Amino acid sequence: MDIDLAALPSDVDTLHQLVRDLAAQVADDRSELAQAQTEIERLKLIIRRLQRAQFGRRSERIDGDQLALGLEDLDADIARLQAHHPAASAHDVGSQPAPHRQGLSDHLPREDVTIDIDDRVCPCCGGALHVIGETVSEMLDFVPARLRVLRIRRPKYGCRACGTIHQAAAPERPIAKGMASPGLLAHVLVSKYCDHTPLYRQSQIFARHGVEIERSTLASWVGGACWWLEPLQARLAAHVFGSAKVFADDTTIPVLDPGRGRTKTGRLWVYTRDDRPWSGPDPPAAVYFYSPDRRAERPASHLEAFRGVLQVDGYAGFERLTKRGDIVLAACWAHTRRKFFDVHESTGSPIAAEALRRIAELYAIEKSIRGRTAEQRCSVRNTKSRPLVEAMKPWLETQLGRIPGGGGLADAIRYTLSRWPALCHFLDDGRIELDNNSVERAIRPVALGRKNHLFAGSDGGAQRWATVCSLIASAKLNDVEPFTYLSDILQRMTEGHPMSRLDDLLPWNWPKMRVKH
Repeated sequence: MDIDLAALPSDVDTLHQLVRDLAAQVADDRSELAQAQTEIERLKLIIRRLQRAQFGRRSERIDGDQLALGLEDLDADIARLQAHHPAASAHDVGSQPAPHRQGLSDHLPREDVTIDIDDRVCPCCGGALHVIGETVSEMLDFVPARLRVLRIRRPKYGCRACGTIHQAAAPERPIAKGMASPGLLAHVLVSKYCDHTPLYRQSQIFARHGVEIERSTLASWVGGACWWLEPLQARLAAHVFGSAKVFADDTTIPVLDPGRGRTKTGRLWVYTRDDRPWSGPDPPAAVYFYSPDRRAERPASHLEAFRGVLQVDGYAGFERLTKRGDIVLAACWAHTRRKFFDVHESTGSPIAAEALRRIAELYAIEKSIRGRTAEQRCSVRNTKSRPLVEAMKPWLETQLGRIPGGGGLADAIRYTLSRWPALCHFLDDGRIELDNNSVERAIRPVALGRKNHLFAGSDGGAQRWATVCSLIASAKLNDVEPFTYLSDILQRMTEGHPMSRLDDLLPWNWPKMRVKH
């Protein structure tokens, strides 16, 4: 209700009615405010429950990406209510600590927008105004990506004396006779394999920018770019398999099978090295390989030059690698835990609950020693973890004798006991992790791409998927931005970077090369 204070009525009855109307409006506002606060608290409670679900006993029911989508929508609901009821937002901020918001990065370009008063004369006394300071606030803005044409000019020079013509040689292009620059190729690769945008969608996006690029043209660009990148994938593989401790896993990838008119199931094999949990000196990396099947010969060929500890899940094909005598398998406690979790969720078994509790104790110890040296980790594990592990095996054997042999709980216990030596290797080597989650994280982007791409168009397409994923995943592990990295190395390789110095272009060495360039 708007009230003109300069024209208040003089009649007492009218003033009384005005006060009653104001009181009624205040009561309505308070009721609406209370409802808004209640709704905000309800939504925040849902968010807290979902966040706890990531680590609590229901964690395995919720896909991480689905959880993120749910949180986005709930946060948007809260923001809408707070925008509609700013008073509720202010009251709520006072009741709970406000989240800390970091300032905008210094590397971002700044553009000043000055908002000034209309007149430099004081409206109160008519005196002249002078500047005594300013208030500066910042907003994050977005400038849409733009396409541009690089015009390469090469002047020609003629010699009047001998009649010869001189001109600089045409620069090498990443795609022979193609119009795509290294930057555009990097954008297409990152959009497809990192941001999971299929080529036909990218073609539609380019069309909105006024440039018609056929999907088939984009596909040929991807193939040409991967030709340059394949040697780097080989160097990544040499780095990963040169470690004495490697994580390994595989995941399915649908591949179009034109002869049968449907898709077949191929495999992406993923190998990672990550020494950061034990403060190792070497940089992390991931390498992917495609195979049309899951035969044990596939990991055997990949790991032909590897010697050391291989941390894996329960795939039996890895067992064959130990016959050589130079590979030791370390098992994954996360897979073991999952077996008991499934049983507890479906039956509420107290034995499964106790197994989960015991495994959780091991994870609590691991959390406390993450980042320490291998020797320190081994010392703590011998003091704290070893007694827990040594007590767990006879307990499992006792429980196995008390329960029906054909149930899921018995299967979980047998799964654990059959891998017991491999599960215990972490006690003797501080470099070994409790689980295989490092490589599981490397597999997750493949699952996202699988949902969006639906399938790879051919075995060659799946191999290209492996090549680019190797470089993007390794760049991320080393905190290198994938687009800038791929754009620069494609430019360097096109300009003739020596093949004998490919290691300079690996993600952990590349920032030094940029400084020198």
